[in-house]
This record gives sequence, C-alpha cells and structure tokens, in this order.
Amino acid sequence: MKRPWAEEILGEWGVRDVTPPFQIERKLLEEDQEINTLTGKPLRRRLRNFRPEADIYVASVGGPLPYMQRLKTIELMEAEQTERLAAAREETGGGEAWIERVKRWRFDEINDLIEKHNRWYPIEARLPMDPKSRDFVTIGGRSYLRPQLDAAWVLARFPA
Repeated sequence: MKRPWAEEILGEWGVRDVTPPFQIERKLLEEDQEINTLTGKPLRRRLRNFRPEADIYVASVGGPLPYMQRLKTIELMEAEQTERLAAAREETGGGEAWIERVKRWRFDEINDLIEKHNRWYPIEARLPMDPKSRDFVTIGGRSYLRPQLDAAWVLARFPA
C-alpha cells in the first residue's frame, strides 16, 4: 500500500534511510555530547514571572506602542526647541531682551503632547500602583510625569 503524501513528508513511520548528510550531522551531534557536561542531566527550570497575554504578542508585532512613539516625538521636539532657543540666545545676547523673548516663546504643540503623555502613559505602559503613595510607581526613582515647557524651563537652561 502506498503511504499518503503527508506521511511521506513528515516521516511518521520512523527513521528514514541514513544519507551522507545525515551521517555527518549525526557524527557532529555525538561529538558534541562528549564535550557537553549537561548530557543526560535534567536542565534547570527557568521561572517565568509573567503571564503571556494576547495583547503583548499583538503589541510586539505592531511595532512601538503609542506611548513610545509619543515619548520619541517629545524628545525630538524638545531637542529642536533647545537648538532654536540656543540660536535665539546668541542673537539677543541675554539680559532683559532675552527674558522678554522667552516670555513670548510658544510651546503649545509640545505641551499638548506632554499633557497626553502625562494622562495616558500609566495606562498604556501598565504601571503598577504604589499603595503607600496612592499613585503609580516611580520609574528609576523619578515620576513618570513630564514637566510642561515654559519660560522657567527655558531660563533654567539658558539663564539671562
């Protein structure tokens, strides 16, 4: 009786005839067993302190999460603002003219992104709650909240 096609591919009936490439591979595996000290011993169990959830797999396929993209945009915009402010500082030379210019400087677009970040980051990043402070846990000892950009932020970086 002729075997079905799937069974021929999978080789479910047992070991096929040994071909020269398989002989070489088998010989290499036997040599590795002599060197390997773990041969014949049970491997240590790796504990996994997480639950694989469907949304994590979906997120890993979809690329950076929204909060990651938003943080990257905030950092790029902040760097751009810093460059523009440095150039403006050189133009004015500091003093009262610099302070007046800083007070008129607009940060609306980046502050909107920072506001969205502060509102949605704990949920999107699944930050756990700290029962003592009744707030989300700190990240690296710092709060997840990003400060809004304003004249005080500018003058701290570029004093008059």
